[in-house]
Amino acid sequence: MSADLAERERAALIAIAGVTIATGAGQVLAPQASLRPLFAEDDATTRHLFGTIGMFMVVVGGSLLEALVQRPRDRSGLLWPAAQKLGAAGAVGLGVRRGIFSRLALVVAGFDALSGLLVLDYRRRLPGR
Repeated sequence: MSADLAERERAALIAIAGVTIATGAGQVLAPQASLRPLFAEDDATTRHLFGTIGMFMVVVGGSLLEALVQRPRDRSGLLWPAAQKLGAAGAVGLGVRRGIFSRLALVVAGFDALSGLLVLDYRRRLPGR
């Protein structure tokens, strides 16, 4: 892989990991702020579940960030963050289809889908098994 492309992809993924951590922390601290723009139900159960999802976003975003910063040429820490991003995209898309979230949530799903594909592409280009 060209060094320039690899560095651009890595830089983009570091930014994505940071956004994932920040938005996840926001969901933990104030889940209702995420629920309102999506026109989702805003009750104690939904806020709790959104906060729990936010905690996992922080953990997976942190895992991705650590892999990219501590082991930039190691593929081993990249598969599961990619799976989380792609799974989240599917889950959010399904939530829109079921009428749980507004169509605005498709922006979130698209971001997660593209992020997951970028992680997989970066992983594919790295040497190793």
